[in-house]
Amino acid sequence: MKQPNKAVRIHSYGNQEVTSLDLIDIPQPAAGKVVVRVHAAGVNAIDRKIREGVLKDYFPLPFPITLGAELAGTVHAVGAEVDGFFNGMRVFGFMPTLGAFADYVEVDAALLTSTPDGLPDVVAASLPIAALTAWQALFETGQLKAGQTVLIQGAAGGVGSMAVQLAKRAGARVIATASERNLEYVAALGADVVVDYRAAQPFAHLAASVDLVLDLVGGPALDLLWPLLREAGVLVSTAAPELAARTPANRTGLWFQMRPEPQRLAEIAALVLQREIKAEVASLFPLDSVSEAIDYGYSGKGRGKAVVQF
Repeated sequence: MKQPNKAVRIHSYGNQEVTSLDLIDIPQPAAGKVVVRVHAAGVNAIDRKIREGVLKDYFPLPFPITLGAELAGTVHAVGAEVDGFFNGMRVFGFMPTLGAFADYVEVDAALLTSTPDGLPDVVAASLPIAALTAWQALFETGQLKAGQTVLIQGAAGGVGSMAVQLAKRAGARVIATASERNLEYVAALGADVVVDYRAAQPFAHLAASVDLVLDLVGGPALDLLWPLLREAGVLVSTAAPELAARTPANRTGLWFQMRPEPQRLAEIAALVLQREIKAEVASLFPLDSVSEAIDYGYSGKGRGKAVVQF
């Protein structure tokens, strides 16, 4: 009798009702790939954007689509031409082609890294997108240096909370925006200044004082961030693919897309294990509640990341 492989898929774009829990075959690993038995999968804003078709012009995907872009689990089967992986090995990583919300998933072995002993799967699954987005956006795209000032718009979420800690650890001055109820939380992460983004004129005292803005929110609030930049300042956005059209003359705006980087991910996971930085798991959901998890994660109500636990 075949083992069931439950997968959360969409067959059309829409709201919660388009999400279904389907039974599909367990994949067989092709050359260079492994099959992972998933134990936990992180929930991200991109899951809802894909479900609703917001990104269909930027990332066209064929139906049905299995959602989920990051996972942690154990290796179930190893394909040809794969070295360094074995059945039962604990692994975690990012899936740029999606598919993590399933019991068994085929993954390119080059995208995975070993899960450190002592790091729970639910924590490991929360890391790939948040940790790599924060690191790459801050230090590679944004070129943040010690002594500079960075403003992180949307600092209480998964990426934002990681960005606050990484920027502070690198010696930057950190200004963090959050809702009123999360101000103490982001301050405890290390932010030097916390700003309630819902306040009237929240940035009035910050004009021309920031070297880097990391925008994790997008929307109309993005237009309030440009005056905060110093003359040579840069705004990096993960949330506004239309950024080029919204960048004023004589300003630098960079649309950021994360790339897989397993070695960097392993280094950040080691920092979490050593308690040098904190990975906040806001809430756990079962596989059959993925739609609710996606909407919860997108709402911004939780601190850190929502995670699906298998």
